[in-house]
Amino acid sequence: MTEEVQIVSASREIAAPPEAIFELIADPAQQPAWDGNDNLTEVVRGDRVRAVGDVFSMRVTNGKVRDNHVVAFEEGSLIAWRPASEGKDPAGHEWRWEIEPLPGGGSRVTHTYDWTELTDESRMERARATGEAQLQASLDRLAKVVQSAI
Repeated sequence: MTEEVQIVSASREIAAPPEAIFELIADPAQQPAWDGNDNLTEVVRGDRVRAVGDVFSMRVTNGKVRDNHVVAFEEGSLIAWRPASEGKDPAGHEWRWEIEPLPGGGSRVTHTYDWTELTDESRMERARATGEAQLQASLDRLAKVVQSAI
């Protein structure tokens, strides 16, 4: 039996400064424009993320609202959140973004999905279907959005 991969990552270089990229990720209102899972429709609550403990809520394509609890934050370089059903505790999976400046300009962006602690059976099928291709799609869309803005 093959062991199930529960931590998936993708990386790419983006020809933009870390601050410009981070601004798109940390502002929930911008996320539907670059979401490679085609799952987000709009921000419901929450402003630009500024610290661990912040919560922002997004409406997803099925009409439900997800509260995203920020669990890691370093301005300009790292942000991670754990989604939860509206008003509930996080379900045990995490979206993480790491941005590092490259010599001569540009940035390397790494996007990680970790569902090692996911216990909600209703989310398992989607978690299993989230692979490197979906993460890469978000990175590619993010690059397109940020590069058209600078």
